[in-house]
Amino acid sequence: MIQEQGCSTNEKSNKEWLKLGHIAGVFGVKGWLKIYSNTDDKAGILSYKPWYIERNNIRQLVNIKAGKPHGKTVIAQLEGVDDRNEAELWVGSDIYIKANQLVTLGKNEFYWSELIGLNVISVAGEDFGVIESMLETGANDVMVVKGECERLIPFSLDQVIKSVDLDNGKMIVDWDSDF
Repeated sequence: MIQEQGCSTNEKSNKEWLKLGHIAGVFGVKGWLKIYSNTDDKAGILSYKPWYIERNNIRQLVNIKAGKPHGKTVIAQLEGVDDRNEAELWVGSDIYIKANQLVTLGKNEFYWSELIGLNVISVAGEDFGVIESMLETGANDVMVVKGECERLIPFSLDQVIKSVDLDNGKMIVDWDSDF
Protein backbone atom coordinates (compact mmCIF):
# COMPACT_ATOMS: atom_id res chain seq x y z
CA MET A 1 0.00 0.00 0.00
CA ILE A 2 1.28 3.44 -0.88
CA GLN A 3 0.86 6.40 1.44
CA GLU A 4 -0.44 9.17 -0.78
CA GLN A 5 -3.18 10.93 1.10
CA GLY A 6 -6.29 12.27 -0.55
CA CYS A 7 -7.53 15.79 -0.01
CA SER A 8 -10.26 18.10 -1.06
CA THR A 9 -10.94 21.79 -1.37
CA ASN A 10 -14.27 23.55 -1.63
CA GLU A 11 -14.30 23.47 -5.41
CA LYS A 12 -12.48 20.18 -6.17
CA SER A 13 -13.51 16.59 -5.55
CA ASN A 14 -11.57 14.28 -3.24
CA LYS A 15 -10.63 11.97 -6.12
CA GLU A 16 -9.22 14.66 -8.41
CA TRP A 17 -6.49 16.03 -6.12
CA LEU A 18 -4.03 14.40 -3.74
CA LYS A 19 -2.22 16.15 -0.95
CA LEU A 20 1.42 15.06 -1.05
CA GLY A 21 2.73 17.20 1.78
CA HIS A 22 3.14 20.71 3.04
CA ILE A 23 5.74 23.39 3.39
CA ALA A 24 6.93 23.23 6.99
CA GLY A 25 9.57 25.97 7.06
CA VAL A 26 12.44 27.68 5.31
CA PHE A 27 16.00 26.45 4.89
CA GLY A 28 18.88 28.86 4.51
CA VAL A 29 18.83 32.28 2.90
CA LYS A 30 18.49 31.38 -0.79
CA GLY A 31 14.78 30.53 -0.85
CA TRP A 32 14.90 26.82 -0.04
CA LEU A 33 11.87 25.33 1.70
CA LYS A 34 11.56 22.48 4.21
CA ILE A 35 8.98 20.04 2.92
CA TYR A 36 7.00 17.55 5.00
CA SER A 37 6.23 14.71 2.62
CA ASN A 38 3.25 12.35 2.90
CA THR A 39 4.76 9.97 0.35
CA ASP A 40 5.91 6.52 1.44
CA ASP A 41 9.50 7.37 0.51
CA LYS A 42 9.90 10.96 1.76
CA ALA A 43 12.07 11.98 -1.20
CA GLY A 44 9.46 10.51 -3.56
CA ILE A 45 7.57 13.81 -3.43
CA LEU A 46 10.27 15.29 -5.67
CA SER A 47 9.42 12.89 -8.51
CA TYR A 48 5.92 14.34 -8.92
CA LYS A 49 5.89 17.31 -11.24
CA PRO A 50 4.35 19.77 -11.42
CA TRP A 51 3.21 20.62 -7.92
CA TYR A 52 0.12 22.64 -7.19
CA ILE A 53 0.57 24.65 -4.00
CA GLU A 54 -2.41 26.00 -2.15
CA ARG A 55 -1.57 29.35 -0.59
CA ASN A 56 -4.19 31.79 0.74
CA ASN A 57 -6.95 29.43 -0.50
CA ILE A 58 -5.65 29.64 -4.08
CA ARG A 59 -4.11 26.60 -5.71
CA GLN A 60 -1.40 27.45 -8.23
CA LEU A 61 0.94 25.45 -10.41
CA VAL A 62 4.59 25.75 -9.41
CA ASN A 63 7.75 24.31 -10.85
CA ILE A 64 10.47 22.80 -8.71
CA LYS A 65 13.85 24.36 -9.46
CA ALA A 66 15.76 21.92 -7.24
CA GLY A 67 15.16 19.47 -4.44
CA LYS A 68 16.88 16.82 -2.35
CA PRO A 69 16.53 14.75 0.81
CA HIS A 70 17.88 16.47 3.91
CA GLY A 71 17.97 14.41 7.10
CA LYS A 72 14.45 13.26 7.95
CA THR A 73 12.89 15.80 5.63
CA VAL A 74 13.16 17.11 2.09
CA ILE A 75 14.23 20.55 0.95
CA ALA A 76 13.18 22.15 -2.31
CA GLN A 77 13.48 25.41 -4.15
CA LEU A 78 10.64 26.69 -6.31
CA GLU A 79 11.18 28.69 -9.49
CA GLY A 80 10.90 32.39 -8.66
CA VAL A 81 11.58 31.90 -4.94
CA ASP A 82 15.16 33.04 -4.51
CA ASP A 83 15.44 34.48 -1.01
CA ARG A 84 14.39 33.69 2.53
CA ASN A 85 11.79 36.49 2.69
CA GLU A 86 9.95 35.16 -0.35
CA ALA A 87 10.24 31.58 0.95
CA GLU A 88 8.65 32.54 4.28
CA LEU A 89 5.47 33.52 2.41
CA TRP A 90 5.03 29.87 1.35
CA VAL A 91 5.36 28.32 4.83
CA GLY A 92 2.18 26.50 5.87
CA SER A 93 1.04 25.90 2.29
CA ASP A 94 -0.12 22.47 1.16
CA ILE A 95 1.34 20.62 -1.82
CA TYR A 96 -1.00 18.81 -4.22
CA ILE A 97 -0.85 16.89 -7.45
CA LYS A 98 -3.62 15.80 -9.77
CA ALA A 99 -4.61 12.19 -9.15
CA ASN A 100 -3.81 11.26 -12.77
CA GLN A 101 -0.13 12.01 -12.07
CA LEU A 102 0.15 8.89 -9.89
CA VAL A 103 1.86 5.77 -11.15
CA THR A 104 -0.52 2.89 -11.87
CA LEU A 105 -0.08 0.26 -9.18
CA GLY A 106 -0.06 -3.51 -9.53
CA LYS A 107 -2.69 -5.97 -8.38
CA ASN A 108 -3.49 -5.72 -4.65
CA GLU A 109 -1.61 -2.43 -4.32
CA PHE A 110 -3.57 0.65 -3.27
CA TYR A 111 -3.02 4.30 -2.58
CA TRP A 112 -4.39 5.48 0.75
CA SER A 113 -6.59 7.95 -1.09
CA GLU A 114 -8.31 5.02 -2.85
CA LEU A 115 -9.09 3.33 0.47
CA ILE A 116 -10.34 6.35 2.41
CA GLY A 117 -14.12 6.46 2.07
CA LEU A 118 -14.63 2.73 1.43
CA ASN A 119 -17.42 1.02 3.36
CA VAL A 120 -16.02 -1.80 5.52
CA ILE A 121 -18.08 -4.96 5.97
CA SER A 122 -17.12 -8.06 7.96
CA VAL A 123 -17.21 -11.53 6.40
CA ALA A 124 -20.24 -12.10 8.67
CA GLY A 125 -22.03 -9.19 6.98
CA GLU A 126 -21.67 -6.60 9.76
CA ASP A 127 -21.33 -3.01 8.55
CA PHE A 128 -18.37 -1.52 10.43
CA GLY A 129 -18.56 1.91 8.82
CA VAL A 130 -16.29 3.91 6.54
CA ILE A 131 -12.51 4.20 6.38
CA GLU A 132 -11.95 7.73 7.65
CA SER A 133 -8.13 7.76 7.68
CA MET A 134 -5.01 5.62 7.64
CA LEU A 135 -2.17 5.31 10.15
CA GLU A 136 1.39 4.25 9.49
CA THR A 137 2.63 2.05 12.33
CA GLY A 138 5.77 0.46 10.94
CA ALA A 139 4.67 -3.18 10.98
CA ASN A 140 1.64 -2.57 8.80
CA ASP A 141 -0.74 0.26 8.02
CA VAL A 142 -3.92 0.60 10.06
CA MET A 143 -7.34 1.72 8.86
CA VAL A 144 -9.39 4.00 11.11
CA VAL A 145 -12.97 2.86 10.48
CA LYS A 146 -15.82 4.99 11.84
CA GLY A 147 -19.33 3.67 12.20
CA GLU A 148 -21.34 3.16 15.36
CA CYS A 149 -17.94 2.99 17.03
CA GLU A 150 -14.36 3.59 15.92
CA ARG A 151 -12.32 0.54 14.97
CA LEU A 152 -8.63 0.28 14.20
CA ILE A 153 -8.18 -2.53 11.69
CA PRO A 154 -4.77 -3.57 10.35
CA PHE A 155 -4.38 -3.43 6.58
CA SER A 156 -3.10 -6.95 6.08
CA LEU A 157 -4.03 -8.44 2.73
CA ASP A 158 -5.23 -12.05 2.84
CA GLN A 159 -5.08 -12.25 6.65
CA VAL A 160 -7.56 -9.48 7.50
CA ILE A 161 -8.51 -7.88 4.18
CA LYS A 162 -10.43 -10.42 2.12
CA SER A 163 -11.41 -8.18 -0.80
CA VAL A 164 -11.21 -4.57 -1.94
CA ASP A 165 -13.83 -3.42 -4.46
CA LEU A 166 -12.91 0.13 -5.44
CA ASP A 167 -15.62 0.31 -8.12
CA ASN A 168 -18.39 -0.41 -5.60
CA GLY A 169 -16.72 1.39 -2.69
CA LYS A 170 -16.45 -1.51 -0.29
CA MET A 171 -13.99 -3.73 1.51
CA ILE A 172 -14.61 -7.12 3.11
CA VAL A 173 -12.61 -7.88 6.28
CA ASP A 174 -12.17 -10.89 8.52
CA TRP A 175 -12.38 -8.96 11.78
CA ASP A 176 -14.35 -9.56 14.95
CA SER A 177 -16.86 -6.82 15.81
CA ASP A 178 -15.71 -6.93 19.45
CA PHE A 179 -12.20 -5.69 18.59
